[in-house]
Amino acid sequence: MNLDKVFDNNEKWIKDKLKVKDNYFEELGKGQNPELLYIGCSDSRVTAEELMGAEPGEVFVHRNIANMVISIDLNVMSVLNYAVDHLKVKYIVVCGHYACGGVKAAMQSADLGILNPWLRNIRDVYRIHKTELNTIEDEDKKYDRLVELNVKEQCVNLIKTAAVQKAYRERGLKVHGWVFDVHTGKLIDLKINFEKYLKDIMEIYHLD
Repeated sequence: MNLDKVFDNNEKWIKDKLKVKDNYFEELGKGQNPELLYIGCSDSRVTAEELMGAEPGEVFVHRNIANMVISIDLNVMSVLNYAVDHLKVKYIVVCGHYACGGVKAAMQSADLGILNPWLRNIRDVYRIHKTELNTIEDEDKKYDRLVELNVKEQCVNLIKTAAVQKAYRERGLKVHGWVFDVHTGKLIDLKINFEKYLKDIMEIYHLD
């Protein structure tokens, strides 16, 4: 990548925006009012706004390795609480992607240093769903299924939080799980049954 080209591209982007709307950046500078919090993977092939056709200001974005929602990760929890309590988003989406290097790395018998505790959370997803996953003989299909199951478990992790439970009760906030297929460019809705998951875990995770 030629870094000088980045600034040339930026100048072109500015001109293109101003051609469509001459006060585009004045409006952008007034603040943000996104309706969607997107939690996705840091993978360079998965760009949140571009794959949804969204404009700046429409999506509040958090990205990390393998789109994890870990309760003791202050980064994702800070993003979540700001988006829900202050921006008042209507939707939260966890978006994974096929061919995820983080998911694949988690299933390797290798010491990956600082990544070990992070990837252990994905291994826990495998442990929870090992009966299903161990019946899949094709390794690529097994990884794809683990990607989907990981998204679902991160959605459950969101539902466990006080911020999400309160926003659901007060204004109907919903959690969705998607997967981006890097081979076709398609977004796949995993049809997360928010109310069912909420009902299933409330005996243990209910927070007033």
